[in-house]
Amino acid sequence: MSTEWFDVVNERDEVVRRALRQEVHAYGLKHRAVHVLVFNSRGQLFLQKRSQKKDREPGVWDSSASGHVDAGEDYDSAAARELQEELGVTLSQPLHRWFKLDACDETDQEFVWVYRLQHDGPFVWPPEEVEDGAWFEPSAVSRWVCQQPAVFARAFRYLWAEIERRRALNPQDLTLPGK
Repeated sequence: MSTEWFDVVNERDEVVRRALRQEVHAYGLKHRAVHVLVFNSRGQLFLQKRSQKKDREPGVWDSSASGHVDAGEDYDSAAARELQEELGVTLSQPLHRWFKLDACDETDQEFVWVYRLQHDGPFVWPPEEVEDGAWFEPSAVSRWVCQQPAVFARAFRYLWAEIERRRALNPQDLTLPGK
């Protein structure tokens, strides 16, 4: 496994230093991550099932693509990199930022930018990253998260609750850019 360095950030998401991944997680230091939600042209959401080989939350369902922002990397670059690494998607235009989550226990002390993208696949994933993937109706995801929360990654449950909150305020919030 390669050595991973992350930017450690303060409560305002400003970089204060760099640290190894192991140190960041061992001491609960604030750092950065991205989640990309991919919807197809029918409005279904693609979820991935994390590989059993993952060191954190193996074998649970998660965002379409997600991961840490490497030291010196910006959020947008990290999101594009994670899409390519986990789903084989290379973008021709920038991703659409949807909303940002503050670092907290539910995100494992990660500030998280959530992105959304319309893409109909197909996807190609490396088995060491992703065990499986499938399309789901957003309403089915909402029911599933309520009925079986343990089968989802903790941060995904938290960001999905934020999506539900936003939809309650504005039912059109799942509308994709350009629609």
